[in-house]
Amino acid sequence: MYPEERQQAIASLVMTQGRASVTELAQAYDVTTETVRRDLAVLDKSGIVRRVHGGAVPARALNLVEPGVGERDVIRSDHKDAIAVAAAEFFPLSGATVLLDAGTTTMRIAAQIPSDRPLVVVTNSVPIAARLATVASVSLQLLGGRVRGTTQAAVGDQALRVLNTLRVDIAFIGTNALSVRHGLSTPDSDEAAVKAAMVQAANYVVVAADSSKIGREDFVSFAPISSVDTLITDPEISAADRAELSERGVEVICAGGQS
Repeated sequence: MYPEERQQAIASLVMTQGRASVTELAQAYDVTTETVRRDLAVLDKSGIVRRVHGGAVPARALNLVEPGVGERDVIRSDHKDAIAVAAAEFFPLSGATVLLDAGTTTMRIAAQIPSDRPLVVVTNSVPIAARLATVASVSLQLLGGRVRGTTQAAVGDQALRVLNTLRVDIAFIGTNALSVRHGLSTPDSDEAAVKAAMVQAANYVVVAADSSKIGREDFVSFAPISSVDTLITDPEISAADRAELSERGVEVICAGGQS
């Protein structure tokens, strides 16, 4: 296979899968990892893919355009439903404190909150607050601040001041992207600041993210991988990504698959 043919095949694979690691590409095309890195450099320069640590993602995966809640809610909805069910196993005992980040997956987690034990729930999400406001077992605290229309999440100094005074038992965090090098990341700096404060406020951090977000890197990093205790994702996570995260001390749970 000529280099140009291999590069075209690599670009097609990355676009189809949403990501590909250097190792799996080397195995797929029976070339060295150094050859794959050179191919990716060519494709990156051409604007077809973007190189990330350990592999590549489609060029469109690295941008500042953030879809709204309605658009994101229907994307990979089956995976998000399964992730939420798996996350329900992490809800603590009676009297514990829970922090729920804004997001379409965390909204599904909110729907799984048990009604058989009293919990204090803190959130910056308007839709999550609306869902939990009538749940008798939940003592709800809604963070204030400017509400971003895109994510329907409260952000800004008011939310940050409150978060900086809190210590919660567990936080369920959403993310637009996750990589070992760039950590957890999101397109908006205001939202990133609130997410960072949430991670800092929690004794235990559970990240809920479907596999399409793994290996991607967005504009603003809000937490390193070392801050994540558990990642709940779906069975489509690559073996290489799962192994790399596990090596960094992250418990990886594949909702609907083997943990």
